[in-house]
Amino acid sequence: MDLFAQQLVNGLSLGALYALIAVGYTVVYGIVQLINFAHGEVFMVGAFGSYTVWILMGSPSHLSPGFAFGVLMPAMLVGGVMAAVGTALLMERFAYRPLRGAPRLAPLISAIGLSIALQEAVRLFYGRIPGFPDSRRAVPFPVIDGFTGRSWQIGGVTVQYSTAFTLIALVFCTALLWWFVNRTRMGRAMQATSQDPDTSRLMGINVDRAIATAFAVGAALAAVAGMAHGLRYNNIDFQMGFMAGMKAFTAAVLGGIGNINGAVVGGLVLGVVEAMATTYIPGQFGSSAWKDVWAFALLILVLVFRPQGLLGAKVVDRA
Repeated sequence: MDLFAQQLVNGLSLGALYALIAVGYTVVYGIVQLINFAHGEVFMVGAFGSYTVWILMGSPSHLSPGFAFGVLMPAMLVGGVMAAVGTALLMERFAYRPLRGAPRLAPLISAIGLSIALQEAVRLFYGRIPGFPDSRRAVPFPVIDGFTGRSWQIGGVTVQYSTAFTLIALVFCTALLWWFVNRTRMGRAMQATSQDPDTSRLMGINVDRAIATAFAVGAALAAVAGMAHGLRYNNIDFQMGFMAGMKAFTAAVLGGIGNINGAVVGGLVLGVVEAMATTYIPGQFGSSAWKDVWAFALLILVLVFRPQGLLGAKVVDRA
């Protein structure tokens, strides 16, 4: 029973990471019907943005708990969000907006090109910093005193501080996003744009601003996930966005692409499935090397038997 509970906690933590990234996919798709395959790289940029803040603060170590939790971690989080949001807004303005009226294949190819370009830009930029680790290898994420490696023991279950950070971040960000979408003027503008951009424009809504806001919101959540990834795995690298982005896209489709609640549920389900598969599937098929196989096998099953996703899609497909 303790093993099941431990794997459930591990799966929820992993799923929360996927969910934070998946929301960005589903928010953008819900408005412009675009699968932003460069969103995984926005997640990666957010992680490196947090790391950069730590470098600019002098790579502090042996910190007091007050400084670590009250200054360093919030500063790293804000830096990551700023880097990710800035990258996403530039992508939207110069790569996607000019192609808004083009055939759907054009922005898809642009997204793939952006993904590769961002990976190489990060690799080359950080590789030029003197004393920086080889950019082809994972970069150690900052060790934060009083947080990194710490855990609570609840019965027979170990809950890492990084696990709690990820789960709390998901709950807080989901609640804040619900409030923003349903209770603010810009959120209602985003909903109107998702239903009919032409009519929204005639009603005085700045459609370009609504779409850019969607990109910014998704990027902010991806940046939170980037910092959570660094705290969870203690390293980051310029290729980390590819597989994380594919898993998050799987989570978005699993829950129902275009449905924010579905993206959260899909991420949590995917994380739990991966954790349970590596524990309860016997033989080599239950090894950690097979977890990606089971994740994408689940996607195929959902697409075959329930293509609208677990919660269905709330957006109407526009011609």
